[in-house]
Amino acid sequence: MKTKKQNADFLHVGVKLLAWYKIHGRDLPFRNTKDPYKIWICEIIFQQTRIEQGLNHYNSFIKRFPDVETLANAENDEVLLYWKGLGYYSRAINLHIAAKQIVENFGGKFPENYDDILNLKGVGKYTAAAISSICFGKAIPAVDGNFYRVLSRVFADDFDVSSPKAFAYFSELVLKMMPENEAGYFNEAMMDLGSAICKPRNPECEICPLNKDCLAFNLGLVQNFPVKTKKTKPTDLELIYYFVEFNGDFLIRQRKEDFIWKRLFEFPTEIPAAFEEFIIHHKTVLHKLTHKNLTVQMYRVQPDSESVFRSFAEQGAFSIVNVEEFHRKSFPKPLENYVNSIF
Repeated sequence: MKTKKQNADFLHVGVKLLAWYKIHGRDLPFRNTKDPYKIWICEIIFQQTRIEQGLNHYNSFIKRFPDVETLANAENDEVLLYWKGLGYYSRAINLHIAAKQIVENFGGKFPENYDDILNLKGVGKYTAAAISSICFGKAIPAVDGNFYRVLSRVFADDFDVSSPKAFAYFSELVLKMMPENEAGYFNEAMMDLGSAICKPRNPECEICPLNKDCLAFNLGLVQNFPVKTKKTKPTDLELIYYFVEFNGDFLIRQRKEDFIWKRLFEFPTEIPAAFEEFIIHHKTVLHKLTHKNLTVQMYRVQPDSESVFRSFAEQGAFSIVNVEEFHRKSFPKPLENYVNSIF
């Protein structure tokens, strides 16, 4: 059991962190609002995207879908289009579904209760905590990779961050550090410190506001933390696509909601045996996803007549598009790059 003195030491670290943040915190557009809708959108976007890469996407998305009802009433394809370039498109699909949940279950008003937020499609404990603390002042730690890294180093704590119990363990630790009525600022401060200074590689310990309190830094063991023993090994996967074109038109279809690249558009994955004589070019593309190493085989196919081309489109229920129409739809990055290399 921690003593009052030890708890006071924890709080001392939290107070120092907040003092640093209120001077050096990043000036970001979503930091100037308590609107839970905007905080929700920014948290989902920046889960898998660096701030500098995703900021323009965030601004464009909010401009087109300024509130829950606008997002809920939009067509799924348009939501995916405004997500184009961010990757991990299941996030956009889940946002759209969650917006409909909010309209149907809460009359379009973003829920304030943590459990209600957590029950929204695509919302995990971290995102629910971030929204609850920033927008509604709830004392809930928004524990993520930044928290694991900072706390593991500050306290030289070898608790395995890949353990299923890590979230609860570090959440309890954070509550001892979090100044009263400052949960939102504290969570944002930890995010900023972890992303800007206490980085996974080459942390800038010399300018860290917590370096005097950081056990790992003072012991020269920063790179030993956090401890993570469980690693997910990426699996290899091969995909085959046929880019079937005629006079600048080509065939596409929309993927279903299973497997990777949900609801994005793609090219045919099979062709009749007779079409093999129309293959004019082959290219192998390597592409990495979080847990998959993809080898994408791209075959360019040019049928010898428009009737053959359109007959195959009709039989396979493919849509016929040109390059201008292509740019108004969302495709997996390897397929998008392939089309851009041709036209």
